[in-house]
Amino acid sequence: MIRIQDILDKVAAYQSPEDVELVRKAYVFAAAAHAGQTRLSGEPYLSHPIAVAYTLADMRMDGASVAAGLLHDTVEDTKATIEDIDESFGEDVADIVDGVTKISMLAFDSKEAQQAENIRKMILAMNEDMRVLFVKLADRLHNMRTLQYMKPEKQHRIAQETMDIYAPLANRLGLHRVKLELEDLSFRYIAPEAYNLVADWIERHRADDEEYIKSVISILENILAKNEIKAQIKGRIKHIYSIYRKMNSLNVSLDEMHDIIAFRAIVGDLKDCYAALGLVHATWTPVPGRFKDYISMPKANMYQSLHTTVIGPRGERMEVQIRSEEMDRLAEHGLASHWLYKEGGRVKAKDVEQFNWLREMLDWTKVESDSKEFLRSLRFDLFKDEIYVFTPRGAVKELPEDASPVDFAYQIHTEVGDRCAGSKINGKLMPLSTPLKSGDTVEIITAPHRHPSRDWLKFVKTAKARTRIQHFIRTAERARSISLGKEMLEKQGRRLGVNIQKAMKDGSLLQAAQELRFSTVDDLVSTVGYARITPRKVLNLLLPKVEEEEAPPAYTPAETKPTRADSVVISGMGDMLVRFAKCCNPVPGDSIIGYISRGRGVAVHTANCPTISQMEPERLISVYWEGGGKEEPFPARIHILCLNKRGMLSKIAGVLDSGGVNIASGSFRALVDGRSEIEMIIEVADIAQLLLSLDRLRKVENVLEVSRMTSSSAGDAH
Repeated sequence: MIRIQDILDKVAAYQSPEDVELVRKAYVFAAAAHAGQTRLSGEPYLSHPIAVAYTLADMRMDGASVAAGLLHDTVEDTKATIEDIDESFGEDVADIVDGVTKISMLAFDSKEAQQAENIRKMILAMNEDMRVLFVKLADRLHNMRTLQYMKPEKQHRIAQETMDIYAPLANRLGLHRVKLELEDLSFRYIAPEAYNLVADWIERHRADDEEYIKSVISILENILAKNEIKAQIKGRIKHIYSIYRKMNSLNVSLDEMHDIIAFRAIVGDLKDCYAALGLVHATWTPVPGRFKDYISMPKANMYQSLHTTVIGPRGERMEVQIRSEEMDRLAEHGLASHWLYKEGGRVKAKDVEQFNWLREMLDWTKVESDSKEFLRSLRFDLFKDEIYVFTPRGAVKELPEDASPVDFAYQIHTEVGDRCAGSKINGKLMPLSTPLKSGDTVEIITAPHRHPSRDWLKFVKTAKARTRIQHFIRTAERARSISLGKEMLEKQGRRLGVNIQKAMKDGSLLQAAQELRFSTVDDLVSTVGYARITPRKVLNLLLPKVEEEEAPPAYTPAETKPTRADSVVISGMGDMLVRFAKCCNPVPGDSIIGYISRGRGVAVHTANCPTISQMEPERLISVYWEGGGKEEPFPARIHILCLNKRGMLSKIAGVLDSGGVNIASGSFRALVDGRSEIEMIIEVADIAQLLLSLDRLRKVENVLEVSRMTSSSAGDAH
């Protein structure tokens, strides 16, 4: 167990005696506040803030940050108040604790609007003081290390949240070690079968790999020493999630994987970095296209290093990283800690050029009001690997990997993106969808009457571009829906003897809109244009009183009784054709959402179906299952990975049959590593029967992985 003295010793090594005393005082306060509290593990609750503070001290954060790590849960979980913290420890510590407390409600099982608002709070807090995020990351790291004491459903939710938000943020701050550990810990709970498969494979090969690492370190030390270059050489097996992700991207088995061992040479200064690189390339053959110079062109988080891949002593690919001691310190302790040394306290993102990405994120969070799209864009933007491209005048622009000229245009200015008509890459006219590469020089051709296209959403890679394009499309869609709605109302009005133009002028249409809980006439008319309300329901309010009394009740978003179509209830709609999307095959019990198709009724998708992100948000509607469901079974697509053993298909079919599940169709293929992939469409009554079937299949001997499948094709959705 970590002791407070361990933290104080670390802080004393790089901070003033006043900072050490501040941390000691925070420990005494936290110990008194959390007295008698325990964690799910049975340990005293104080063990958690101590672990958080130790991580912050290990990052070499300032005294205020370490003290805030000790105090970060006192306001939320004890009788202490922010005023108490301010009075005892000062404004700096109180502001950090307050910032962490405000974002502590961030949770992926909350309502999307609330979740989006909480993340916005976190981004705002980061913009004011980066130390808030460092404390939150240290807090999340220890929670992930002790996640085994949580219930399974909470484990998966917290792990997914960590993988989606916190690991990428750690990467953006240059906290490479924290990012890798968060990814591995998350992966363990998100995909336990895959995690164990990779972990077991690493363990089986560990002895050989460690022997290989020793031999290569010895070779590198001798080469550099002979050339009078002082260096510290490290070697390691890459992390579990990194190996799994590379295996998937290359579509190979674990036994076919190369380049899973990395070496690092830490040398004295800049000239030694390039000298060492020359010696490595002279000793082993470099792999073409696998050299990256992050020294001459640092990453956005100020990371600097030379990365090269060579054919090593075993005839396999081997990665070697070369950096100076100063570069290694920055890579280990992150970006904000670098500025803490310079500024001696609070670091505001708006004051530091290297935090441009955070300011841009803050800008588009203000523009994007749709919660789903905001969360999708956030994940999308955080996960990117960077490339660096040039303007015609030589200015460098950072973009995500495979970004397009349209992304580049919006990076220059919103107006340039909106008017983008073509692009030149390295002097040649190229399509706007062309993926950019590091080193490209890009010139944007604009036209005054050009506007963003929906097709651009298929290839843009930045949240800024996506948000601006969707904002334009939504505005244009609304204008079209208002025009169509007026046309529909006028056409139906002529049949019923209602003059819509007159109703708009005399205010009766506005009165009808307000009765239907709409703020403006345009809101009402656009809803008619989107086919979310029928023209007759509006016109009924404009007819003479005798007809109005015979008319059906008016549409009220919050009060309309839902109508039933098959086993799905659609709120606020008349009877409509309902069908189930084949891309995700929703079954009773799934969280679902409806999409109003053009002329084909409502397509019902699972709420997490990948195709939802490609749809027009205005056409998405709330739907839910009616009790009882349909009598006929629902199809569900499943994927099984197993060892290629005799009788496996029979065992799998037997398990499904014993659970009353029919196999509608299936296919299988043998892999080169002795495994087989099986894909089946099975018929189940509801989500409970599906999950029970998946659980039973996982227990079959020689079955490695079982999952429900969704298709990336959205062909059935429109």
